[in-house]
Amino acid sequence: MKHIEVVAAIIKNDNKILCVQRKESSLSYISKKYEFPGGKMEVNETKVETIVREIKEELAMDIIVNQEFLTVTHQYPDFLLTMHSFICTCNNRDIILIEHIDYKWLEVDELDNLDWAAADIPIVNKLIEN
Repeated sequence: MKHIEVVAAIIKNDNKILCVQRKESSLSYISKKYEFPGGKMEVNETKVETIVREIKEELAMDIIVNQEFLTVTHQYPDFLLTMHSFICTCNNRDIILIEHIDYKWLEVDELDNLDWAAADIPIVNKLIEN
């Protein structure tokens, strides 16, 4: 079974959190689901370097990585995913959607209104609990 390691940014600005929606995919279990933005680590890249690069590439946005939040391991039908999430901040909410089809800035108590990718749900739940 293929194992993929990724990072995800929980980007906060004025008590709102950025949620992005994936494009349509042939993999029905992630198609059009909401997620925290991020991506795959490259060789010799740290988690923090990865998250800064991925957010710049996917959203044309600069972030400040504050702290590691939660690591999730999730078994999808086709692969095993390990996702390291980080609490991040940004100075403004200006983004350009490059890899996603929609985005929302939501307060913590609104997060469970979205249709999340399964691997992101433990992060959502921990954010709501805190």
